[in-house]
Amino acid sequence: MHKKIAFFVALGYTIALTAVSLVSVSGMPDFEYSNADKIYHFIAYFFLSSLWFVVLFKRYKLPFYKSLLYSVVASILFGIIIEVLQAILTDYRSADYMDVLANTIGVSTTVITLLILKKKVVKK
Repeated sequence: MHKKIAFFVALGYTIALTAVSLVSVSGMPDFEYSNADKIYHFIAYFFLSSLWFVVLFKRYKLPFYKSLLYSVVASILFGIIIEVLQAILTDYRSADYMDVLANTIGVSTTVITLLILKKKVVKK
């Protein structure tokens, strides 16, 4: 991703994720088992933390580990805030600690992936 558009992609993704997290899901198809939506949480937060890592590391030239730390902390806090907002602002969504766990596992997978790829793909 080009570093000049990285910020706008990450910001747009964050705004879209916020909107999707706070709208009614009554028209969505039912899942075959009750926790299938956790896969979506995992994927969404994997990409959220990855995008913000790229912004911090490539565009703002922060060191690798600082970029990783900031993107991880911000993504996890964002997920917690969204869950709280779902409980406070909506009557059709509720806060779920399992969603926070799925979000955190997605973010943790970003960390593991970037650490594995650090020497191969991400140059200091």
